[in-house]
Amino acid sequence: MIQELAIVGVGLLGGSVAKAARAGGLARRVVGVGRDTARLRPALEDGTLDAATTDLDTGVRKADFVLLAAPVLAIEGLLERVWRAAPEGTVITDVGSTKRNIVRAAERLAAARPLTFVGSHPLAGSEQSGYRAARADLFRGATVVVTPTDRTELAALKRATEFWEALGARVSSLDPETHDRAVAAISHLPHLIACALVDGAGRVEPSALDLAARGFRDTTRIAAGDPEMWTEIFLANRDALSASVEGFQQALADLQRAIDAGVPEALRAALARIKATREALR
Repeated sequence: MIQELAIVGVGLLGGSVAKAARAGGLARRVVGVGRDTARLRPALEDGTLDAATTDLDTGVRKADFVLLAAPVLAIEGLLERVWRAAPEGTVITDVGSTKRNIVRAAERLAAARPLTFVGSHPLAGSEQSGYRAARADLFRGATVVVTPTDRTELAALKRATEFWEALGARVSSLDPETHDRAVAAISHLPHLIACALVDGAGRVEPSALDLAARGFRDTTRIAAGDPEMWTEIFLANRDALSASVEGFQQALADLQRAIDAGVPEALRAALARIKATREALR
């Protein structure tokens, strides 16, 4: 059991971890760290947190497990401060949706002081944000990717894996670079495309959005995500995202050529192939 779990950033993901840890008895004590006392208060008042503070050093000083649930570009800066303040033996993980730069930063810090970091990325969440959207079952059945390198301690990797499994997640493992390419294709690119669909529909026909029904709304739901968070994600993973955009543009161009050619058989074959690929997803 975790003796003291410190969660830095008690929003949707951090708050959901806190709720799940409380419900499952994973930690004897749960401490929340944030920038705004008022935003931490609801998690204190409903009993999810045992304590809350806006002082990062105080929040992690006694923790044996630290979760960084801040925006992705903020995690690198937070790592350095946590590295100085957390006690020896503490396992640190995160929820950042890009991993290469975060893991590199942690390995640089580990050369100076031997704490342990295991990169994590829970593929869970919604277009909503903040603690009000947090729920204890958010990770149940969700995939969490851990991103060890050859410098990751096996004991720490085991502990981080067991932590996510205890929250109900299915844990997979990828190296940081492969992870970033994969999520660019299946997470970051779809969000970018959803944003472009909303913007593009209005450009093609200003009245089109007034007619938008369930299909369009379902397809573009994720475009309602937090702009600040997604700006950071897109920029943090811009190389892999740019490569994914190029691949998508080629796929779209192939479909456009099939439409422009006006040959039903060729278009039908392409759509059937794509349909079969989609139906194979579990």
